[in-house]
Amino acid sequence: MGQHIEFDPASVAGKAPPIAHETDLLIIGAGPAGLAAAMEAAGRGIRVTLVDENPVPLETMGEEVPLHFGGRMGAALSNRNAMLEAMLDANPELGDVLEAGVDVRLGTAVWGLFPQRPTAAWIEGRVAGLADGDSAYLMRFGQVIVAAGRRDMGLAFEGWQRPGVTGASAAYRLSSTYGALDTRVAVMLGSDTHALQIANALSDTGVRIAAIVEQDTSVPGDAALLARLVERGAHVYTQHVIREALGDAYGVTSVTLCAIDANQRHRADAQHSIQCDTVLLGIAAIPAIELLEAAGCKTAFVPDRGGNVALVDEFQRTSLPFVFAAGDCAGVWDTKHLASDTARQEGRIAAVAALRALGVEAPAARPASGVVPDTCLRDPAALREAWVRASVIEAKGEPFVCQCEEVTAVEILTVRPPRYLDWNRQADPATARSLASLVVEGPPSPDIVKRLTRACMGPCQGRRCREQVATLLSIGSATPLGAMPVATFRSPVRPLPLSQLAALDEVPALGEHWDSWFGIASQWVPFWRATPLYTAAGRETGVVVASE
Repeated sequence: MGQHIEFDPASVAGKAPPIAHETDLLIIGAGPAGLAAAMEAAGRGIRVTLVDENPVPLETMGEEVPLHFGGRMGAALSNRNAMLEAMLDANPELGDVLEAGVDVRLGTAVWGLFPQRPTAAWIEGRVAGLADGDSAYLMRFGQVIVAAGRRDMGLAFEGWQRPGVTGASAAYRLSSTYGALDTRVAVMLGSDTHALQIANALSDTGVRIAAIVEQDTSVPGDAALLARLVERGAHVYTQHVIREALGDAYGVTSVTLCAIDANQRHRADAQHSIQCDTVLLGIAAIPAIELLEAAGCKTAFVPDRGGNVALVDEFQRTSLPFVFAAGDCAGVWDTKHLASDTARQEGRIAAVAALRALGVEAPAARPASGVVPDTCLRDPAALREAWVRASVIEAKGEPFVCQCEEVTAVEILTVRPPRYLDWNRQADPATARSLASLVVEGPPSPDIVKRLTRACMGPCQGRRCREQVATLLSIGSATPLGAMPVATFRSPVRPLPLSQLAALDEVPALGEHWDSWFGIASQWVPFWRATPLYTAAGRETGVVVASE
């Protein structure tokens, strides 16, 4: 006789949430790649939905999401309608996409992609979590193209927590998309082509670029872009870093530069002071792979694509056959920075492949071999290590690498627990941890370091410190950065108010045994002892089970 197994009434099996929104092709990001993909897919008899989180709410920007805005948001950003108009004026292609019949949803963030798989078997099909200014909801899709763009690598130095220290991409977003960048005089930290291009764009809008600061012996970026900035009065400081950002209650007022030697050590005899109100972090453009990584796409450190990216084939398809990546989130390199044609081509290739997967006739993808990135001439891993050595490890004082949770480089490298646990007074060797103790059969795990120190666990979700922490652990454990994992992203990849999450629709059966999920005695009743319809009033309380 077969064993009878009773159904666990607290299980989520068969209780999938109702999903009111559906689309065939979901495109995330209305940059060049996303717009090109939407136009390629429009008018082919399928439902196409294009979502973009801009205009981002001012409160979210204050949490440094999705970019490191650094307190340089102009007052105009508080007027959401004005920002919508500014966004449409800055991007007239959005009107063309609307006229082509695409469902365009602005001010809508995608906070998760949930494909049905063994760890999420209860989900019916492929579902995306979306949130606008009012609500959070779910949308079922057939294929998805992620064109989420890029962000900037953070870099700690004394005073980098001051308002005015902002990511180069964030400053460009505030200036070009919203026309609301509160900056007059800026110093650019970093000098690759991405940084120089943004410095020129800001200079065109009236921002004075006082200096370009580079830790290397020469400027790695485009020579023509650099020459244009020099003609406009920018001073170039190679083999220098920012030793300290000084300021007042309103933010940065000046920076002190310090020369470094061949070993990235500070030279106390060579310092310069520059008056400015903004420091632009342009040391590295980081592909924004949060959604792709959280969905389960395979990722790796690919130097030619600028670092950690989702692996894609010639059709921009990731390891999940219904997920595509295009634009800067699929990789960054000079050619893509200098012109939008490369990102647009990736968007069109992804759209054609997605259409075919949906059974729609589409023209051949162009080019047949896919988009090939530039061959990087300078190893991005080595450059990041050099920046972190010169700025973070050699920093004046002990600046917080993770600003949200106030964790320093020393605390990361020595794996110290959060200071609110009074680790200075903990002397029990049984609870001591070290970086060496975490290296068992491979590089130290940033996720374990995150749990032990809380680095990368704040409201910005690691966007300012994730790459810094990985680089510090690489240096501390003598592990090549390319082989070093980074702290993982999990959904929701955007901060969401609990009021929005609580308003998500659910089937009534999901709440029938809600008490089983909390610290109530019935939580410890194993499913094989559960009565068919147990309640809080009838729970077992005196039986000891293995989990206790």
